[in-house]
Amino acid sequence: MDRTSDRTAQDGPPHLEVSAVSLSAAVLRAADPSPSPSPTAPTVPSLRDAHESATNAAGWVEENWSTWLAIGLRVLLIVVIAVVLRAVVRRAITKLIERMNRRTGTSGGTALSGLLVNAERRRQRSEAIGSVLRSVASFLILGTAALMVLGTFQINLAPLLASAGVAGVAIGFGARNLVTDFLSGVFMILEDQYGVGDSIDAGVASGEVIEVGLRVTKLRGADGEIWYVRNGEVKRIGNLSQGWSTAGVDVTVRSDENLDKVKETLAAVGERMSKEEPWNEMLWGPIETLGLDSVLLDSMVVRVSAKTMPGKALTVERELRWRIKRAFDAAGIAIVGGATVPLEHAQTTDPTAGVAAPSAYASTVSPQSVAASPIPPPSTAK
Repeated sequence: MDRTSDRTAQDGPPHLEVSAVSLSAAVLRAADPSPSPSPTAPTVPSLRDAHESATNAAGWVEENWSTWLAIGLRVLLIVVIAVVLRAVVRRAITKLIERMNRRTGTSGGTALSGLLVNAERRRQRSEAIGSVLRSVASFLILGTAALMVLGTFQINLAPLLASAGVAGVAIGFGARNLVTDFLSGVFMILEDQYGVGDSIDAGVASGEVIEVGLRVTKLRGADGEIWYVRNGEVKRIGNLSQGWSTAGVDVTVRSDENLDKVKETLAAVGERMSKEEPWNEMLWGPIETLGLDSVLLDSMVVRVSAKTMPGKALTVERELRWRIKRAFDAAGIAIVGGATVPLEHAQTTDPTAGVAAPSAYASTVSPQSVAASPIPPPSTAK
């Protein structure tokens, strides 16, 4: 009895302690609602979560749709105004250029005005001016519209404009020759310095203008070569086709010729030439004998001049020389080309008179050459 009671007394408390620990763990698990992590599949959003997300998106769109609509309408209005204004301006420029061409074609009824501005020259000049004006108008209108659109989207334009300014300066320094050629071409066309069909002297080249551009002018030289002249390289322009030209011929006769006879012969040649075709159209004034241009001991120069159509001076000069020579031969007037000696007064001379006599010093073995030769120095060898 005593042993059994003693074993029971010893075994009883440990069983009570284990039961208390198990009870406390169960109470803690019940108090903690968070489940322990387990390697399960991700949770699918419920219908309530989707409904809340859709409600929030609809509310955000409802709050901002008015702003979006205002921005879109403003951009559309800017684009429409820019396109319409560009079309109107370009059409106005085209009409203005056409009206200027018609006015230029009908304003002058004289032959001079018709020669100054021909059809091809008017066409190319008007196309060049219209192209420049239309390009400038399009750049200004579309550039302004683009900046206004960017400003509508609340974009800061200060860095963009600063970058564009720096890029423009860099391009201007790098392509200054191109900019110079372009600006020179624009002012040349606006001022109508020359055009297609004109004969010009550009300094670096001369010839007939066959094409006018904003950067390069194309010339055809007297021998048929084509010159490409940059407009920025031209420092001066001599237009030989505007207004009128002057044909001048210098006739050299002997100093003992009768001046009255020479003048009458030249006047008869000029009067006859002025009445014949096609010289009567090329001559815009009478052929005048201006008088003595110079008087020398054995000759004198008579100057003949006439006002001609632009670019026809050389042709008139050649025909005038031809007629003057034939008229002077018929009238017995000799034409000289400088100081001449008549054949009857020419003296026969000995062709060997200018040859010097042979010298005795030419031969190295002659006594004169031996006597004149230097004495050799004495030998120093022993």
